[in-house]
Amino acid sequence: MTASNSSAIVLFAHGARDPQWAEPFQRIREQVKVLRHGVPVELAFLELMEPGLAECVANLAARGTRHITLVPLFMAQGGHLKKDLPRIVQALQADHPGLSIVVTPAIGESAMLLAAIAAWVVQQTP
Repeated sequence: MTASNSSAIVLFAHGARDPQWAEPFQRIREQVKVLRHGVPVELAFLELMEPGLAECVANLAARGTRHITLVPLFMAQGGHLKKDLPRIVQALQADHPGLSIVVTPAIGESAMLLAAIAAWVVQQTP
């Protein structure tokens, strides 16, 4: 990673026991990589799947990342995003001084995404 490319995107999902559950998130990661060519795009999980967020951030920091945009792929602001994530991010920033982590709103708060879901639902129904 060069000094001019010291930023990364981390897509953050809950995780599940079934490995297939991660496939849509992996496809999102691949599409973001194409759209943000040259910017590292990683996928991390809260629980049950690897890598966890701490491992993902540590790997990026070791590669010279100085700024992470953390994108929660959650539909709503539940307890994990309201309580758990702020504590996790605070601990990560303490573990990696000088690393900036900016958390975006949950993907489910996007009016554009909600409109796309509504349009898809309409297309599926008679």
